[in-house]
Amino acid sequence: MMSTVVTRPDPVAAVDWSNAENALGYRPGDVINIGWHCSDRICQEGRAAKTALIWEDAAGASRTYTFDDLRVHSNTIADFLAGLGVQPGERVCLFMDRIPELYFGFLGVLKMGGIAQPLFSAFGDESLMTRLANAGTTAIITQRKHVAKVRKIRAALPDLRHVIVVDAHDAPLREGETAFDLDRAPRVERFEVFPSTAETPSVLHYTSGTTGLPKGAQHVHYSLISQYLTAKVVLDLKENDIYWCNADPGWVTGTSYGIIGPWSNGTTQVVLDSGFSADRWYAFLAKHRVTVWYSAPTAIRLLMREGAAVAKHHDLSALRHLASVGEPLNAEAVIWSRETFGHPFHDTFWQTETGCIVITNLPGMPIKPGSMGKPFPGITAAVIDPKTYEPCTAPGRVGLIGLRPGWPSMIRGYWHNPDGYARKFVNGWYLCGDRASIDPDGYFWFVGRDDDVINTGGHLVGPFEIESALLEHPAVAESAAVATPDLVNMEVVKAFVALKPGITGDEDLELDIMNFVRKRLSPLAMPQAIEFVTSLPKTRSGKIVRRVLRAQEFGEPVGDISTLMDE
Repeated sequence: MMSTVVTRPDPVAAVDWSNAENALGYRPGDVINIGWHCSDRICQEGRAAKTALIWEDAAGASRTYTFDDLRVHSNTIADFLAGLGVQPGERVCLFMDRIPELYFGFLGVLKMGGIAQPLFSAFGDESLMTRLANAGTTAIITQRKHVAKVRKIRAALPDLRHVIVVDAHDAPLREGETAFDLDRAPRVERFEVFPSTAETPSVLHYTSGTTGLPKGAQHVHYSLISQYLTAKVVLDLKENDIYWCNADPGWVTGTSYGIIGPWSNGTTQVVLDSGFSADRWYAFLAKHRVTVWYSAPTAIRLLMREGAAVAKHHDLSALRHLASVGEPLNAEAVIWSRETFGHPFHDTFWQTETGCIVITNLPGMPIKPGSMGKPFPGITAAVIDPKTYEPCTAPGRVGLIGLRPGWPSMIRGYWHNPDGYARKFVNGWYLCGDRASIDPDGYFWFVGRDDDVINTGGHLVGPFEIESALLEHPAVAESAAVATPDLVNMEVVKAFVALKPGITGDEDLELDIMNFVRKRLSPLAMPQAIEFVTSLPKTRSGKIVRRVLRAQEFGEPVGDISTLMDE
């Protein structure tokens, strides 16, 4: 019988973490500083004049920076923070839109030994206070447009000694606030980078919890090893690539693969500080001749909703590799992207806690649309029986996704929450909180978050299969399947459906959708009701938050909703 503990996909069987250590010149016990490796090291390798960042705002104004600019600007911010008295190990929050100072500041904080705490600039003052208070944040770097939120909560944050405003431009500031203008600040050519080692804390990312407060996931500088190698192999980054990652650095994708992965590989990346617009995105891709694009299933579904014709108005011929992250990628999206762009999106699976891609469809691997792919080399993954916590031995059996601990970018704990961290590990496995199965070829197939799985008549039904079937209907733009109470079966499936533009939901359409999915789903998985909605609750990283819908159905508390887009 085939083992369902899977360690590596075939195309890159020789790849392991030592490849990254050798490429980065790292040996156990050495100093390793993410900020230095993403800037100074690239310059020392003779690529100082290479473009590191092409930044563009919503109005189309753009700025271009070389790796030498990246080195000097991050030095300048590191020196400024040290001059204020910020100490190594103290938390420095980055609370900005996707402006260049956010990216340079991230590396600068790490260079001076601080712990970078990136947060979405769209957070309200209460969400901001929760995270700053929990982290005991010392300094926050922000903009004039956001400083009012900080002022509102400042008195409740005794640890917050410094509020730094990057675009004050001689505007009046209050006590404890400091103006910092990167363009006017003296360039710091040399900065003594903090001698961090493998286990020195680097980044503190906050995750939203199902209940209770958000959890601060603590990463370390050794995470660079995983992020460098997975960016190189999974995203297939090469010397001449122009790379675009849609993710905001307030989300772990925006740091692991929007800062660390590409720049540690010496890759040129583009950043668009603008909201979603299919035409705007395509124009951006075409203008900058983007070759590698890392996006999210939610964004892909929005593009699908606009139709392939919009894409055809732009020259997207430079694209050569596409990947997605954040939620499982529906088979329909894989097929659509192949037809529209000439390339399929490659699904990747990972979490804030893993720090890097752990299960993926690698370049060169046959893609099975709808599958998560196989474990990255160096990652041992299995489907774990939720009762015995042993690996399931039969292909197709649904269980919990488990990973053997020990990869470089695994978080080292939750901030001030050791018990919460300890609960993630059972019987020698890190449990991701998701359910999946493995097919006879070793491909993982996502079923749903463990708390999203629907128990109907004693049978467990995953939402992903239902949502994928709904998305194949030509009228459906997005869908979410959740449990709703039932007197006979305890729970049955209810679907929330957002329709494509110009389509109105009525009883006839509901019946048509029901008949459409009936041919694709088992009777247990069939929705017993469909509710048409204008939009679905999502996090700022684009994930559909099914528990909000489920809680509404059962009349239960919804838990932490601070990361929802419409907060």
